[in-house]
Amino acid sequence: MSAEAAIRRRSQACEDPIQVATEAFRWKNILTKRPVAKTIVVAARQFHDQQLGQGHDSSQVTFRELGIKANNVTEIVIQHQPANITGGTAEIPGDTVLVKDANKLIFPVCNVYFEARRV
Repeated sequence: MSAEAAIRRRSQACEDPIQVATEAFRWKNILTKRPVAKTIVVAARQFHDQQLGQGHDSSQVTFRELGIKANNVTEIVIQHQPANITGGTAEIPGDTVLVKDANKLIFPVCNVYFEARRV
């Protein structure tokens, strides 16, 4: 599959496919044309602290629990309009990705973390 092709991911939490391509980012009825991705370097402590205090469903997950051995990772955030999924969040599954290493990505869906591996 080429880099331009849409990547479809499914999870138990979200039955609708996520489509990511150079020209569009789509999930359910949310479409972002020519999405902008922001990359930042996140330290282990900073990541853990970001997960705290987000209400009853905060994950409090650590790099160690995700199998990340590095002190810092690159986080990619696909910017989009807020999505009103349940009235409780503006997130779209797959809009934030951690680069675990050259062949693995980690992405959260409703506080469940998935690892995608290049094959």
